[in-house]
Amino acid sequence: MKQLILGGARSGKSHLAEMRAESSGKRVIYVATAQAWDEEMAERIRRHREQRPDHWQLIEEPVSLADVLQAHASADTCVLVDCLTLWVTNLLLAEPGELERELDAFYKVLADLPGEVILVSNEVGWGIVPMGELSRQFQDQAGWLHQRLGEICERVTLTVAGIPMEIKQPS
Repeated sequence: MKQLILGGARSGKSHLAEMRAESSGKRVIYVATAQAWDEEMAERIRRHREQRPDHWQLIEEPVSLADVLQAHASADTCVLVDCLTLWVTNLLLAEPGELERELDAFYKVLADLPGEVILVSNEVGWGIVPMGELSRQFQDQAGWLHQRLGEICERVTLTVAGIPMEIKQPS
């Protein structure tokens, strides 16, 4: 099953994803897309590492998400990716054409992956249209990604104030 968990900053989406991964009964592979560009982000990454179970496998991959998913997804695994909006940011800042290549590769592998996949992302489309070009590109790309994942994923959950609200559930 593919799941998308959306929410705002500090909404509880990562915690929910981690609880679902742990309760899956499968071997958990945690794919982290964050990069520590400054001390504050390094501290966030450190806190996330400390709260995860030690027996989970960690893969840190800021760009080549499709390759990691294809290499590690299996019937006996739950792959948790946190978070897609950081991944989109990394792609927007990468070499020209990287965004399109990686998104295409991601969409091609996602639907056919075995096992369970839990994707975490920030809902960024409820605010005003940003003033800067890069910020608008980010908001657009994240919104288009979420729409596409809403079609692909069997389960879509929105978290608000730590409360999960099911938007789409398996039939």
